[in-house]
Amino acid sequence: MSGRLHRGVALTGSVAGAAVVALDGTVLTVVQPVLQRDLGAGFAQVQWASTGYLIAVASLLVLAGRLGDRHGHEKLFAVGILGFGAASAGIAVAPGIGWIVGLRVVQGVFGALLQPATLGMLRASFPPDRLAVPIALRTSAIGLAAAAGPLAGGVLATHFGWRAVFVLNVVPVTVLGVLALAVRPPAAPAGPSPAAVPGGTAAAGHAGHGGPGSVVPLFRARRARSGPAPVRRRSGFRLPARTGAPESGARPAGAPVPGRLDPGGALLLAVALVCCVHTLVAVPGDGVTWATAAGSALTVLAGAAFVRQERRAPHPLVPPAVIGSRPVAAALAVLVCASASMLGALFVAMYVLQDVLGQDPLSGSLTALPGAAAMILAAPLAPVLLRRQGARRTGVAASLALAAGVAMLSGLGPATPWWHGGTGFVLLGAGFGTVMVVATAVAVREAPPEHAGVAGGLQQTAMNIGPTAGIAAATAVMAASPGVAAGTGRALLLLACLAALGALPALRLPASRPSARTPVPSPDTPPGPAPARPAPPPSA
Repeated sequence: MSGRLHRGVALTGSVAGAAVVALDGTVLTVVQPVLQRDLGAGFAQVQWASTGYLIAVASLLVLAGRLGDRHGHEKLFAVGILGFGAASAGIAVAPGIGWIVGLRVVQGVFGALLQPATLGMLRASFPPDRLAVPIALRTSAIGLAAAAGPLAGGVLATHFGWRAVFVLNVVPVTVLGVLALAVRPPAAPAGPSPAAVPGGTAAAGHAGHGGPGSVVPLFRARRARSGPAPVRRRSGFRLPARTGAPESGARPAGAPVPGRLDPGGALLLAVALVCCVHTLVAVPGDGVTWATAAGSALTVLAGAAFVRQERRAPHPLVPPAVIGSRPVAAALAVLVCASASMLGALFVAMYVLQDVLGQDPLSGSLTALPGAAAMILAAPLAPVLLRRQGARRTGVAASLALAAGVAMLSGLGPATPWWHGGTGFVLLGAGFGTVMVVATAVAVREAPPEHAGVAGGLQQTAMNIGPTAGIAAATAVMAASPGVAAGTGRALLLLACLAALGALPALRLPASRPSARTPVPSPDTPPGPAPARPAPPPSA
């Protein structure tokens, strides 16, 4: 398959796959009351349909990304999206709420396989300086699906019943899965052997550390084959020194990366994330109890054990080149703060619009619609800002715009003019859409291509943990306040501060605009041979 066709298929799968997951999550929230009445289920049982899915997804995202790096992102994407559709079809014919909860957990497992692959395919198919536009298209699709989901779910549930909602995804996911199975990464020509290259150098392929056209001295490649490479430290993790591309030449972009898995690290991370998510979900309803305190303690202990395991494992689940990268860590922190503020603010805003302003659910959704529209429109503009202003300035400005929007929503009341809330929602959507594109582009771009799946898994994990934490914090503040108006105002101010806090890690994002970077030789690398002078033109 040609490179251009492969990029088109990867972009289509990434955008459509992310939209399918977003659409599925939003339509479920609309049909939950009808589903509960039809099956005679309790509120807690229906809530577990969402909680079980979230726990399954959050606990497996990083492992799924590692599997994609090892076995190929297209394969993981195909398995994930076909399984996601099969579970959705099963929910449509489920006889009881127990089956629905179980199938939602299964759907979460396949969703975890699917989501990191959508970013891994983009990283493997597009050069670093062209990643922002595909990620912007993906973000716009997510915003469009989130805006259209409640409307589509309401129409289907009203005219065909709640089961029709889960049939909505079956046909498109089947098509996408078959298309992904038919895709093969374009074969890269084998590079020349080091001995055949003038000056004793070896060419590094696109998928190596050096990037396109990089040149690595011969003796460094021999050192990499003869023994372990020296290590350098960053952020407490051991980072292998880059030793150039292997002698055999370039590896095709997106091709599987050999290497062992880290089952101990995967188990510890899953335990930490399951405890974290379950605790965050339980705190708003149960408060601080022995169970939630034990969940918090287990989260900390499992997290500490995971860090210890990753430092000692010969093949860590999260490679040092990813977790030790300061831009990647900063981008993940920005995503956690922004998603917590954005989704938490939408959660609280619905209470303001319905309980304080007396709007019905449809009117409240229409009032918040400018935020979704601003997110859809801001995402395609983010690559322009990223190219002209750099990730640091764009990320800081977008985080502050998000904070300003949430702060404006905290002042909503019966006497507030219509433009006040509209402006708040526009700033909310535009700020979040821009932050999401910029931080995601940095997280995926700064990770080596062979670890794109892990970077995508970390990005998706941040996007799952952030909203859960934001809603939990807002609910706790609202529950501790004397009235609805006071509680929602305080919660929104807290979320505005959280969005502004995201500007601090945004200051650690790269300042320069994205470009196709070439590696900088280390100090111990002797200078290569001087370039040959051009031959004189032949005489007439």
